[in-house]
Amino acid sequence: MSSETFAPEADARLRAEAAEIISRYPQARSALLPMLHLVQSEDGFVSPRGITLCADILGLTRAEVSAVATFYSQYKRHPNGEYTVGVCTNALCAVMGGDIIFEKVSEHLGVGHDETTVDGKITLEQVECNAACDYAPVVMVNWEFFDNQTPASTIALVDQITAGEPVQPTRGASTVGTFKEISHVLAGFEDGRADEGVGAGDATLLGLRLARENDWQAPGARRGRREDADGGPAGDTAAAGEGA
Repeated sequence: MSSETFAPEADARLRAEAAEIISRYPQARSALLPMLHLVQSEDGFVSPRGITLCADILGLTRAEVSAVATFYSQYKRHPNGEYTVGVCTNALCAVMGGDIIFEKVSEHLGVGHDETTVDGKITLEQVECNAACDYAPVVMVNWEFFDNQTPASTIALVDQITAGEPVQPTRGASTVGTFKEISHVLAGFEDGRADEGVGAGDATLLGLRLARENDWQAPGARRGRREDADGGPAGDTAAAGEGA
């Protein structure tokens, strides 16, 4: 493993931020996951020197840190692009066109899964469920949602990124931070975007709206309301007793 270390200024800054992260946990080693995002925000991937820094601060071996870094797909072990474009190809998105989107975008960019364009702008990924099936097929750029995509719209999206133009997610933040910026957010440091944009769209809220319009309740909730009206046990108590 490389013996390269961070420059003194970067080392001091990263150690100070790591100390802030560690202070949030009862045991220091519990801070490893956000600390890996922290070093990734500096180098654009979990570099050998990032592994060494985490191990030194937490009193772990580099092998122990590497074992965690290689387990989760959001930690990159080689330089990542400025923007990660993830095309969902899990069941529903695939049926709705996700596979075709990935194929066309891959051909357009000249890269495959987990590969980066020569200009370093985009790393393309096939991703498992983005938890946005109500907007399938979905593409994410640095984990921001771009809903109801088509091959043409996604190619236009990556062309904007390549040209250095800002792109606007369908929901969430008004703009997309770079991979390094978002890694810093995932380390636990706010970037001011948390309250921007739409949180949940109409498709996500449709079931809730229908339930309210039709006064639909879960069975335990209905029984609780009825027994309350008859002078019986309170709803939560009755439901808890039934569950027990």
